[in-house]
Amino acid sequence: MTGRTMRLRRLRRLTTGKGEGGTGRTGLRRGEASEVAAPKVVALGGGMGLSASLTALRRITGELTAVVTVADDGGSSGRLREELGVLPPGDLRKALAALCGDDDWGQTWSRVIQHRFQSQGDLHEHAVGNLLIVALWEQLGDPVQALDLVGKLLGAQGRVLPMSAVPLELQALVKGHDPARPEDVDTVRGQATVALTPGEVLSVQVVPSDPPAVPEAVAAVLDADWVVLGPGSWFSSVIPHLLVPELLDALVETKARRVLSLNLAPQPGETEGFSPQRHLEVLARHAPKLALDVVLADQAAVPDRESLADAAKRFGAAVELAPVARQDGSPKHDPELLAAAYDRIFRMHGRIGPWR
Repeated sequence: MTGRTMRLRRLRRLTTGKGEGGTGRTGLRRGEASEVAAPKVVALGGGMGLSASLTALRRITGELTAVVTVADDGGSSGRLREELGVLPPGDLRKALAALCGDDDWGQTWSRVIQHRFQSQGDLHEHAVGNLLIVALWEQLGDPVQALDLVGKLLGAQGRVLPMSAVPLELQALVKGHDPARPEDVDTVRGQATVALTPGEVLSVQVVPSDPPAVPEAVAAVLDADWVVLGPGSWFSSVIPHLLVPELLDALVETKARRVLSLNLAPQPGETEGFSPQRHLEVLARHAPKLALDVVLADQAAVPDRESLADAAKRFGAAVELAPVARQDGSPKHDPELLAAAYDRIFRMHGRIGPWR
């Protein structure tokens, strides 16, 4: 038995307090139905994709945990990371904002932490929430405790955790990163650079290659009823979670069901020209042991349903097509429609439902 497997077993026992088969936060054993039970959901990702998922999921359950990538090196986050050596706070801030309630308190705080200063000095483009999070990290010396405290201040309807305890560097093998050399494959470093490359991303890795997972994030995955991966920037926000060994082990071993939420459109640069099924093929190359239960896609974004179904079968997953895009034509998810799609999936494919 490896040391990593032993740590996973200890974390699994800690999630319920009574070992496997014990009661969790809802007071129910797995398999028991209740009209008041809500699914324990863990959502993984980063940036606006994760925010869209969280905004939808908080309409379904209060048992919600966001596990956020920590490889960002651009903008305000990159400057704070470089100057202070901290985890990049930007994607964590966005997740907290997405978990704010729809009442005046929640919406006010959501706007405040997302506010960016405009000046001619060093504060230009720094987000208020980034500075608040980093200040609490320095005060408390514990990233998880600090994020919990920010969530309490905001009245966040869920918990936000970093996926790793150390800031990560994203590296990618990219074909044609230099348009003057379209056939050459180069190593491209940095999440911001990878996300905007004009070339074809072949694979990604993180540095360090064996980063420590945050124990609370691993425990949340092991204790979940559902794990939601995506939507989001495929190579820079979604796949990095599969490159943290203990987190990947938890995703493979968890008894939770797993749903992969696909993007509404390819991302310029990073996944330019990708079909929905190619997103799955790339995911399989990076995590061949990962199984899925459901692949969710917008019905208007899937021109070849048979090919997507075939790609999903390799993960052991069914495909669920639903209208989840905004009606204004933008490639953005509609929170209400996405919430309805998740709710339907949890009820049809879940082990515990009905949730309400």
